[in-house]
Amino acid sequence: MNVHFIAIGGSAMHNLAIALHKNGFRVTGSDDEIFEPSRSRLEAHGILPESWGWNPNKITDDIDAVILGMHARKDNPELLVAQDKGLKIYSYPEYIFQQTKNKKRVVIGGSHGKTTTTSMLMHVLKDVGMDFDYMVGANLEGFDTMVKLTKDAKVVVLEGDEYLSSPIDLRPKFHLYHPHIAVITGIAWDHINVFPTFDNYVQQFEIFTERIEPGGKLIYFSGDQNILKIAMNSRRDIENLSYQTHDYTIEDNKLYLLDGGNKYQIQIFGEHNLQNLSAALNVCIQLGISKKQFYDSIQSFTGASKRLQLLKETKNSAAYLDFAHSPSKLKATVEAVKNRFPERKLIACMELHTFSSLKKEFLSHYKGSMDKSDIACVYFNPKVVEHKKLDNISVDQVGKAFNKDGLRVYTDSQEMLTFLKEQDYKDSILLLMSSGTFDGQDLKQVAEDLLK
Repeated sequence: MNVHFIAIGGSAMHNLAIALHKNGFRVTGSDDEIFEPSRSRLEAHGILPESWGWNPNKITDDIDAVILGMHARKDNPELLVAQDKGLKIYSYPEYIFQQTKNKKRVVIGGSHGKTTTTSMLMHVLKDVGMDFDYMVGANLEGFDTMVKLTKDAKVVVLEGDEYLSSPIDLRPKFHLYHPHIAVITGIAWDHINVFPTFDNYVQQFEIFTERIEPGGKLIYFSGDQNILKIAMNSRRDIENLSYQTHDYTIEDNKLYLLDGGNKYQIQIFGEHNLQNLSAALNVCIQLGISKKQFYDSIQSFTGASKRLQLLKETKNSAAYLDFAHSPSKLKATVEAVKNRFPERKLIACMELHTFSSLKKEFLSHYKGSMDKSDIACVYFNPKVVEHKKLDNISVDQVGKAFNKDGLRVYTDSQEMLTFLKEQDYKDSILLLMSSGTFDGQDLKQVAEDLLK
């Protein structure tokens, strides 16, 4: 099979390209710019484009499939040639479905917790020796790539993102997977650039449940009223299975899961993660894995990249990195860290980086999201706002939106770092939250420098 990727440098795109290359496919690709770690990983597998930019000459008649990334535009010159030649063009979720038609598909959906729940599930399945394929949105210890597709695996685990599939396929990605086992972790308005109202956003999850295969199962968090309504109105042939926050206790600053008379120490924390864990447990049971097997395996789970990832720890301080950027994610992460370390000062810094977070009309949703922090900083880059063609926002507007006493708002990342260097980190926790990098900062090195 000859497969060409338009916008091969994307997070999911380059992992799918590597997975197909490992399966013996002839893989080519193009992009106008490729950042790390995609660049090094593609280069290591010999499929990094020789030069940047779009080259219509790469679109030849012997290509079996063109996979189009969201980063490309509708008028991409390679796409136009592929359309003119009548080649088969897929979005990556559409292609993944084509490759997994004969497998039992487990799809993890939700506004938050998708990656962590998928990662927990993958960790346990690998630990118990089950053969499975997967697609996940973050690097995970013990897995070489974020995508695996094989002929032999009978089960595939997919993180079900609700964002659009491609520039010419405006369906949410998770609508294309048709799960046998579907999970919804929670619903909180996101991606307002494509879902202009909350009702419109919720509707995407209703459609997701409508796509469940006949006789399938819906596993959902019962503490979310929007999900409850969806479950109550789901098809009669779908079995609804609800879950709650897993029972736990904290002893000697260590967190234990409780199951009957048994206790299992785990390395993650936060009520939202205990909800994610309950979701993963329910899926495992449906796949024939016992509760004992699950508990034995989950004890060694350390988390997914950028999901409360420990960057640095000393005797009396620690630094964590989290992907949190939407209001609900931000609030859950801040509260999780403060509840885990109530006796320590919490210094929380977040970056407004996504389209939704930088939209003036959406800022008010952040009210109260950082209240549990002792010192709070928010950073945004006005050039990013301009690049996304949004209305300008001011430091004052951001400050009023968060409504947090003492909040510091920065538009220069170096000024923020200068402030952080002035802080005393004895008996403190530093929490960095962003879907970006605070303008190219090496955040692990930042943590190392601050917590010397």
